[in-house]
Amino acid sequence: MGQILPEYLLFLGKTATVAIAVLAVLIFIARLRNKRREDDHIEVSKLNDKYEDMGQALNAAVLSKAEYKKALKALKHKKKDVLKQEKSGAAPRKRIYILSFDGDIKASAVTNLREEITAILTIADSRDEVFLRLESSGGTVHGYGLATAQLQRLKDRGIHLTVAVDKVAASGGYMMACVADRLIAAPFAIIGSIGVIAQLPNFNRLLKKNNIEFEQVTAGEYKRTLTVFGENSEAGRTKLKEEIEDTHTLFKDLITTHRRQVDIERVATGEYWYGTRALELRLVDTLMTSDDFLLQASNDADLYRISHIEKRRLGGRLLSFMPRSLQKMALSLRSQIQ
Repeated sequence: MGQILPEYLLFLGKTATVAIAVLAVLIFIARLRNKRREDDHIEVSKLNDKYEDMGQALNAAVLSKAEYKKALKALKHKKKDVLKQEKSGAAPRKRIYILSFDGDIKASAVTNLREEITAILTIADSRDEVFLRLESSGGTVHGYGLATAQLQRLKDRGIHLTVAVDKVAASGGYMMACVADRLIAAPFAIIGSIGVIAQLPNFNRLLKKNNIEFEQVTAGEYKRTLTVFGENSEAGRTKLKEEIEDTHTLFKDLITTHRRQVDIERVATGEYWYGTRALELRLVDTLMTSDDFLLQASNDADLYRISHIEKRRLGGRLLSFMPRSLQKMALSLRSQIQ
């Protein structure tokens, strides 16, 4: 008995060593296979399959067995007809590439948008179409200016662009949307806010009250027009107002270029309208949700959802394992530290 126990422990040790070695090899292989997923890459998914699966699931639930078999047979015939058409050398079905832009104040989503558009431009031609789901209440001029320029790349290559607004496209969001060849919106989507704003607090009186001096040295008459801590002048306010007006003029010129049917002086007041009123003002072309557009388009076109996936840093990967409430706290703290 005394000899069996050491031999048994030795056997367990050898077995554990082999198991750990095998596990390490499997993990190494898995990491190699998933390396591409960890790097920046483009993901493509065909939405026609999604709609087909939805339809088949409902058919299976609501149709009788005979009706369901008939529906399956009709679907098979439809697929065969498409294959025959492709083999015959006929023009291929139209392709629609689907993008999404969920904008924040800095237009951060432009990081992915530029890569997605670049990927599309490597293969798309004038027969294709790009469909953009856009949601944004606007933000920085330079951020949304870049996002607008990315959409212009499609127009410059002769690729039809449709933009859909389900909730809001205001200010910088509408700056992007107006580039579209066709602009659709839900009836109560918020559209417009064609204006420019600049605002900042001024603590100069508070500093003076506490006998705190603030000094600022600049080179160039208008290097700083208004300041947070210094005493602002009427000349500085006038200059900033001129800059704001010039930006507004550029904004209006952009809309006039792409939507000549709009009475720009009527709509460029900083107001916003719901989709129904925006249609009357010709700010949009059609009242329709993005879902309805895609469902209808799936009958005659191949729909491909394009997504640029960024490589997640270690901090981002760790955040993904946290509960959502803790994620928000961690992100808030990180932004304050930066």
